[in-house]
Amino acid sequence: MRWKSVLVSTLLLMSMPLFAGDEVKLQERPEVADAIRVFDKWVEQHISHRNVPGLSIAVVYDQEIVWAEGYGYSDLETKTPATPATVYRIGSVTKLFTSTAILQLRDQGKLKLDDPISLHLPWFAVPNPFPDTPEITIRHLLTHTSGLPREAAFPYWTDHVFPTRKELAEGVQGQDALNPPETAYHYSNLGMSLLGEIVTAVSGQPWADYVQEKILQPLGMSSSSTAPGEELRRRLSTAYMLQATDGTRGAMEYYETGAIAPAGSIVSTVEDLGRFASLQFRDGPAGGEQILKGSTLREMQRVQWVYDSFTGGRGLGFQVSHRDGKNFVSHGGSIGANVSNLLTVPSEKIAVIVAINADDGSPATVARQAYQSIAPAILKATKKPAAPKAEADPEWQRYVGLYADPWGWEYEVLILNGELVMYGYDYPPHRDASLGYTSLTPVEGTTFRRPNKDLVTFELDDAGDVVRVKRNNNYLFPKKK
Repeated sequence: MRWKSVLVSTLLLMSMPLFAGDEVKLQERPEVADAIRVFDKWVEQHISHRNVPGLSIAVVYDQEIVWAEGYGYSDLETKTPATPATVYRIGSVTKLFTSTAILQLRDQGKLKLDDPISLHLPWFAVPNPFPDTPEITIRHLLTHTSGLPREAAFPYWTDHVFPTRKELAEGVQGQDALNPPETAYHYSNLGMSLLGEIVTAVSGQPWADYVQEKILQPLGMSSSSTAPGEELRRRLSTAYMLQATDGTRGAMEYYETGAIAPAGSIVSTVEDLGRFASLQFRDGPAGGEQILKGSTLREMQRVQWVYDSFTGGRGLGFQVSHRDGKNFVSHGGSIGANVSNLLTVPSEKIAVIVAINADDGSPATVARQAYQSIAPAILKATKKPAAPKAEADPEWQRYVGLYADPWGWEYEVLILNGELVMYGYDYPPHRDASLGYTSLTPVEGTTFRRPNKDLVTFELDDAGDVVRVKRNNNYLFPKKK
């Protein structure tokens, strides 16, 4: 089942026309609108095939949300639709906010990235089995190259009982380093929790209060919180665990994360995360609240540690991967049966944010497909004035609709950018949203030709309605949605 939300109202880029005399909003440009329609069909199939309960997505260009949508349900029992305003737990995407806090304090001169951890946390004393190695620094924690274990010394992912700050400090003194610093990448929730402790120690504010006051509030992220209260908890999507063999899903209760909060406690919406994404593209206050200098943002997005594969590495908080000649700067999150992904391409000022309320959702897959489908159209639309919209023959409107063969395989005829096209619903869905579309070129009357030269003929009744479609000497029949 699919529910449409109202599209997010998008202001003109930078609150000004794209070009002199051009007041067409970006999402209304034909190439962008059609790209969204192509992706929209793909994501509908994707969530249907994977039985995803609910999904929210936003696509950002520079300082504006171009498009945002919800699919499925935030709660299956009440049939509450998922929308761009649905609140999700964003898990490890929280780490970007903790990293941002550290860089803010660095820019204020209150710490240095190469400060040893013990300079700010005197109680930090991890046994080091590796002689003649450097001390663990703030930079090491930001890049996950500290050599520390992934988790603190507690089974909190098993029993959901998370340590207090006092317990974290006591427990870490009994944990051994796994690697010497700066010798290997090893993702660490423990390391990010220690960064939260440094924020508290250096700023004089609890980590949760600092991030709320210095990052979330200035960016206008009013539906986001480091420690959600009753109102936001009511708006949280229901979190669904892995799908059982019979297709059912159990729901997971919300749990607090204690001293591990700086690694994964924030709740937010894709709309709010779109505001954080827009920050990544700013280099001055004109586009919005500048909580970090442009040079600092670029520093965070730049590779500080290269993976052995040389295909990417770690920035300061961010993951950086290099594909097709460009850097993708991102972070994913997974906690309490909510999964999320924030994907940005700073060189193009484009971002995609996806949140799903199921353990087995794949937000990174959806984000990449949205980027592949929609980003080229956005870049095209922002590089030149809008071309006159291609005009479709008004008679073609009678052909638009859903059709099926006798075995239930569905096809949809629609008009994209002035062309009549046929889309075939395959299961599983195509890996690329642009696949499955076939152009229909007019031949004569109600007959069209596909690119492979096959003919497609729409057969009409006396009222002019389609009764069947002849294709390869076989037939498709109209089907009600």
